Amino acid sequence: MNTIQMLRVSSLAVLPVVLAMTGCGGGEQKAAAPQPKAPEPVAYFHVDPATAATVHGKIVYHGPKMPRTLISMDSDPACEKANAGKKLYDEPLIVGQDGGVANVFVYVKTGLEGKKFEVPAESPVLDQHGCAFVPRVTGLQVSQVINIRNSDPVEHNIHPTPKNNRAWNEGMSPGAPDMKRHFARPEVMIRVKCNVHSWMRSYIGVMDHPYFAVTGADGAFELKGLPPGNYTVGIWHEKLGEMEQSVTVAASGNESLAFTYATPSEPK
Repeated sequence: MNTIQMLRVSSLAVLPVVLAMTGCGGGEQKAAAPQPKAPEPVAYFHVDPATAATVHGKIVYHGPKMPRTLISMDSDPACEKANAGKKLYDEPLIVGQDGGVANVFVYVKTGLEGKKFEVPAESPVLDQHGCAFVPRVTGLQVSQVINIRNSDPVEHNIHPTPKNNRAWNEGMSPGAPDMKRHFARPEVMIRVKCNVHSWMRSYIGVMDHPYFAVTGADGAFELKGLPPGNYTVGIWHEKLGEMEQSVTVAASGNESLAFTYATPSEPK
């Protein structure tokens, strides 16, 4: 055997050893892929009951009377039947005997920045009853579920028209299960309409905290459980517009605010 043949035989003998070493991990090891970190738990704010404060007050209107509008249901006799022959009026401005304004959305506008609040488990109901939305004004927290119901023997259509949230538009048959919906971002206010019955309307205020209220016929409101601090309280009404006031609440304080609307186009 000559020298060249001997070198070939030696090379062939060494090759399986090299391959075996490579197959047994003799080559370069790949680094393990990093494991994704678990999300940090949300640090929700909880007010200290020993220092929790309250802001209460009243909203009144001292302007000219606004006439209510009779709603014609000629386009849908089933709505007339649902109201048992009673007349239905559109009343955007409801004022009590002492001037209290109903359906005003009251909320903390500033002063809670940086605080995160748990989403309530309870779900408000927006009903369609007598071919009208009930209630006229609703308050929600971000991501809080609202149950939308059809108590009428009539086909309705639910069409929120937000500017800061996703819009949707769905029909709802009589006897259908409640729709469960939520809104992902704060917004004051979201108008809800029915494309089938043009007179139907409702408004939803969405907040990232639980400090809001809707006034009843007496125009009164109460925001309970506030941490001490400096706040701006805002109010909204579909015809009278918006106003705000600043207020400072001490630990365990109970502050009062009064809002007065002069005319539909001139809030004070």
